Amino acid sequence: MRKLIPFRNPKLIFSALCALVLLNACNPSDSSDVQPIAENVVDKIPSTIASQWAELQLVLTKRTAGYTPPVASRAYGYAGLTMYESVVAGMPEKKSLAGQLTKLASLPTVDNTKKYNYGLSLNAGQARILRELYTESSRAQAAINKKSIDSLETLIASTLRTGVSQDIIDRSIAYGDTVAGAIFAWSKTDGGHEGYKRNFPTTYVIPVFPGAWQKTENGQSPMQPYWGSNRTFVAANAIITPVDPIPFSTSTTSAYFNEYKAVYDKNLTLTATEKEIAVWWADNPGDTPTPPGHSYSIANIAIKKAGVGLGKAAEAFARTGIAVADAFILCWKCKYIYMNERPYTMVNRMIAKWTPFWPAPPFPGYMSGHATQSSASAEVLTAVFGENFAFTDNTHQGKANEATTNTPYKIRSFSSFRAAAEESAMSRFYGGIHTKQDNEIGLQEGKKVGVNVNALKFNK
Repeated sequence: MRKLIPFRNPKLIFSALCALVLLNACNPSDSSDVQPIAENVVDKIPSTIASQWAELQLVLTKRTAGYTPPVASRAYGYAGLTMYESVVAGMPEKKSLAGQLTKLASLPTVDNTKKYNYGLSLNAGQARILRELYTESSRAQAAINKKSIDSLETLIASTLRTGVSQDIIDRSIAYGDTVAGAIFAWSKTDGGHEGYKRNFPTTYVIPVFPGAWQKTENGQSPMQPYWGSNRTFVAANAIITPVDPIPFSTSTTSAYFNEYKAVYDKNLTLTATEKEIAVWWADNPGDTPTPPGHSYSIANIAIKKAGVGLGKAAEAFARTGIAVADAFILCWKCKYIYMNERPYTMVNRMIAKWTPFWPAPPFPGYMSGHATQSSASAEVLTAVFGENFAFTDNTHQGKANEATTNTPYKIRSFSSFRAAAEESAMSRFYGGIHTKQDNEIGLQEGKKVGVNVNALKFNK
């Protein structure tokens, strides 16, 4: 009979006991079973899918009639939100925005007992929401848009299906499509549904009082005068109240006179660089993806530079889209409350016959839409990518010189998102269409919008 040798090494005894405890803890029959932490599968998927959809939306905005800046901002808001909600279930550390956004009580959820391919979900969700948003009275253009959307959806799906079982494919596509359908149904109650059909309502009567906005050199009626009454994504953004503008005065020594004269004086001495800045940020509808599209493009530039996964990209687009959408609602509310005249009107009345470097858009001046939405987007992108995220804005790279002034489109580089927002705001002063007050208050109020978006609980 063999003699048992005592096991005297205390370290080995301790290690063996620990192993036994861990083995018992992992036993599924144990009533005190500790479930493993779920894995973020979304950020393992490249962000290329999100970028491709964002880039298509920029094209759709540019070529679809009626997509003025307010209308476009709304579309970026719903597309960005759909992007995030179609993948958030695959990010256990993240939280849906359902129940947090105004009157969005709930959204479809996944079956936690089954697997999903969230790349396919996002792909289906973007295809559905863009088909719903980018329709118009022109059947021909709607058909072209649908063809582009269908083509990209098919292309992306073909790369994601490889090695994935058919039940997972079907379930994932159905989930993304259902999320997009629910978000679109919610969008129809916000006051801006089919806004592309009523950019210049004939029922609106332009108020008349000293210093009131008037039709400028282009003679257009005011754009989207009721947009400020639309529902905001974030409830807190509906109650922001900007400070009153400088009071009207006919005195040539008043703050009011000096504010407008400064625009005129600068227009007489514009440098080549200042002209390039004015043109780069002009973002005219029909020729570009509009100002909120410029912000969406900058989000895409940051996503590509940072090399983030699909989940973080979707969150960046959601924050940006919501921020620019709410910024336009706030800004348009302010514009039509105060009805401040443009520099074109005041200068021609009190100083000299003058046409600004850039044509004045057809809506009141105070506050600047460029400044407000750029500041809002800068705030949310800073929250995602950091305070000193340097980047090069190539949104208009390759674009031919601006036809009227022959000014080239030169790409711009910035040390931060806020620096870009400040230049965007200043571009309107250089263009001769906004006072510094319009820009400064726009930057100030836009930041509040971004702060409120960042206050949403994206993380659990």
